[in-house]
Amino acid sequence: MVSPVLLIAVTAWAVAQGLKLLIATAVYRKFDITYLTTGGGMPSSHSALVCATAVSCGMSAGFASPVFAVSAVVAFIVMYDAAHVRRETGEQAKVLNYILHNWEEFKPEDLERDLKELIGHTPLQVAVGSVLGIAVGLLGSFIAFGF
Repeated sequence: MVSPVLLIAVTAWAVAQGLKLLIATAVYRKFDITYLTTGGGMPSSHSALVCATAVSCGMSAGFASPVFAVSAVVAFIVMYDAAHVRRETGEQAKVLNYILHNWEEFKPEDLERDLKELIGHTPLQVAVGSVLGIAVGLLGSFIAFGF
């Protein structure tokens, strides 16, 4: 049998990815199925996944348990990375893409595509993903563990 915590976490990720597709379609007025599997964008599926994991661990093992403590620490690390390190990488990709598009004589011959700019998240995207993950974690825990 699969752990309810894992099912709750994957559900939060799937809901976030589905919302990401719907939001991107509404904002850009273009349906792009790749938003179901891509990183970056609103809401953060990384944040939803780790927050749902932490909340469901807390609900099942107790919020004073070492399991919850570890899952909460991992959640904070993932969210910090998403909002800072990965976002900065995306900003650097924008600059590099600008250089590649505007100075043809310096463009490397072996780079045939743009670098991916939508890598990280804004703090708002991380916050919305966190709230989504907490909500799915609570709802799933009430269903799975009968709280």
